Amino acid sequence: MEKKTNIRWIVVGLLFFATTINYIDRQVIGLLKPYIQDDLHWSETDYGYIVTAFQIAYAIGMLACGRLLDKVGSKLGYSIAIIVWSLGAVMHAAVKSVVGFGVARAVLGLGEAGNFPAAVKTIAEWFPKKDRAYATGLFNSGSTIGAIVAPIIVVSITLQWGWRWAFIITGLLGFIWVVAWWLIYKAPHENPKVNAAELEYIHSDEETEQEKAEEQRKAVTWKQLFRFKQTYAIVFSRFVTDWVWWFFLFWTPDFLNKTHGVDLKATVLPLIIIYFMSSIGGIYGGAVSSQFIKAGRSIDFARKTTILIFALLVLPLNAVPYIHNIWIVVLIIGLATSTHQAWASNIFTIVSDVYPKHVVASMTGISSVGGAIGGALASSFVGLILDLTGSYATIFMIASCMYLLAWLTLKLFVPIRQVNI
Repeated sequence: MEKKTNIRWIVVGLLFFATTINYIDRQVIGLLKPYIQDDLHWSETDYGYIVTAFQIAYAIGMLACGRLLDKVGSKLGYSIAIIVWSLGAVMHAAVKSVVGFGVARAVLGLGEAGNFPAAVKTIAEWFPKKDRAYATGLFNSGSTIGAIVAPIIVVSITLQWGWRWAFIITGLLGFIWVVAWWLIYKAPHENPKVNAAELEYIHSDEETEQEKAEEQRKAVTWKQLFRFKQTYAIVFSRFVTDWVWWFFLFWTPDFLNKTHGVDLKATVLPLIIIYFMSSIGGIYGGAVSSQFIKAGRSIDFARKTTILIFALLVLPLNAVPYIHNIWIVVLIIGLATSTHQAWASNIFTIVSDVYPKHVVASMTGISSVGGAIGGALASSFVGLILDLTGSYATIFMIASCMYLLAWLTLKLFVPIRQVNI
């Protein structure tokens, strides 16, 4: 009797590295904000608008990427996305004005929008439902590993050659990944290394082949997806929580610099601690959910209970502006980033729980638009608040409550069972 192979975990590894590169590229500007701000004389509002340009483009990209991936497949769609975002990353080195940075961020955002729809679609193609949250947590931990590695790489390059080279060198990583992706990746039914036992396991909780073929022939529109209350609730939950992660990513170095006097070089260790903690949350969040299911609890109970547990852990964030010990601040922010990654592992999986495979990428894209719009609005809001008050207190207070609001929305409006489309 044939045994299952390990090829599925090689695929997860590729998704992990793509997500790592994705977060390295997007984090460069946040790390260098105080440095570039002094050089180019940005105001806080200018920086907020530059971040907003990224997130508006990210939202637009999400609308296009989901449909593109469902039409052309994970292999080609993922490649297009990473080539576009890598070009955008390198473009930062050639611009000098606020508008120029806004354009470069927009190109970066358009491409980076494809990462999570492509990765979630790939996971749905390679894993049965009981394993998806764990696999999603593993690849999604690349976002925090990217955030851990980025300070080391970016600070080293900047101190040696200047901030423009930091954008160029990190931007080139994506092109290397595309070469590896094309050399290694094939879909399960096309991959000669996938045997019958592996395919049987992958499809162990699916419909019959006849039902699957009929499902694939259906043309599903966004209008049809918005017939379901689950769609609105998932989009709203992303709207109120995703901006918190963007805030950590783009403003934490500046917060540490302005409130605790931490310079560019000294930010490396605090940021490594923060994002190391978040990587643990990403993996553990998926594992907790999977363990509930293995213990006999329903998928609905597993996902929502896991989200509630982690939502409660972000509440101490409200105290951060009033704490003078930098290491306590770092630990609380690290706990909050960990919470977000645990949340993300489960919300991505909820999409694949509720919607059929042939619309998973489209629905992931639509839900991510909600997150990107929330992030775009919040970025301008954060910049304006900082210019007006010079304080982060209001921002941290609002951020601390958002995950409980998201949990309540999912609890009330998202029964986790597959819809009939």
